[in-house]
Amino acid sequence: MSELKTKGYKRYDYMKELYYEGIEKDFEILRDYFRNDLPEDDYAKGLNRYRRYSRALVLPTSQQIEWLPNIQKDGKEYAAYFQGKFNPEHPGDYREFAAIDDHILNNTLLQKIIMADYNETFWNEEDLIMPIHVGVHFVKLRVEHEDDVAVSSPNSLHQDGEPFTFAHLIERRNVEGGTNAIGIPEVRHKLPEETTDGELHEVFEITEPLESYGVADHMVSHYVSPITRGEKDEEGLRSVLLIDYQLTVVAEMEE
Repeated sequence: MSELKTKGYKRYDYMKELYYEGIEKDFEILRDYFRNDLPEDDYAKGLNRYRRYSRALVLPTSQQIEWLPNIQKDGKEYAAYFQGKFNPEHPGDYREFAAIDDHILNNTLLQKIIMADYNETFWNEEDLIMPIHVGVHFVKLRVEHEDDVAVSSPNSLHQDGEPFTFAHLIERRNVEGGTNAIGIPEVRHKLPEETTDGELHEVFEITEPLESYGVADHMVSHYVSPITRGEKDEEGLRSVLLIDYQLTVVAEMEE
C-alpha cells in the first residue's frame, strides 16, 4: 500500500521512476519554458512569483487526458482557478492565471507525470464514474537582488482544498530557503517554528530535477518557506510543477 495512503504524503524521484528514451529532451523543454515564458503572478505583484495554469480532465476508464478550454481576454488565454476558503490569502476568490501553451500541454513528460500522479491517488469506487479534474500549475520564484525575497502562497502550513496535490522540482539554482514541511492538519495557518514536538512529520528540501512529493489533503498540512538569493552574484530560481486532483462534482461544504 502506498505511503500516500498510509502516511498522507510520499516522496518520489520521477527522473528515475519515469525514465524513458527522450526524457532529458522533454525535461529541457519544460525547464526552458519555466525560465522564459512564465509571466508575473498578477495576484502577487512585487513578490517575485511567476506562474501559468491550465485545467484538464482525466478519464478513469480510458486513462486519457482531456484539456479544458480557456478564457479569452484581450487576445490572451487564461484559466480560472478557485480554491474556496482554503487559501487564507485569497478566501473565496476566483483567480485567472495565464494559460499554459498548447505545445507544452502536449509534452510527453508532462503527460506522463500527470498520469503517474493520478495513479497514486485513491478514490471511492463511486467517485470514478466521473472524470477527475486536474489543475496544472507552473510556478517560479525568482530572486535577482541580494535583498529580494520570493514567497509561495499561502505562506503558512496549509491544506489546499483539493484531495491530492503533487509538487515536482523543475529547477533550483542559487537560492537559500525553499524548505518543505509536512505537518498534521491541526497546525494549518501556522509556521513550522510555531509548532510543537510531534506536529511536523518531516522537514526536507527537494533539490534534484523531478524530485517530488505528494500529499493527501485531508491527512496532512504542508508548507514551503520563502527563498532568498544564494551566495553567487546572479539570479536565483526555484521552479516547481504543481498538480492537484479533485472530483468534478463537489458537494457544498458547510461552514
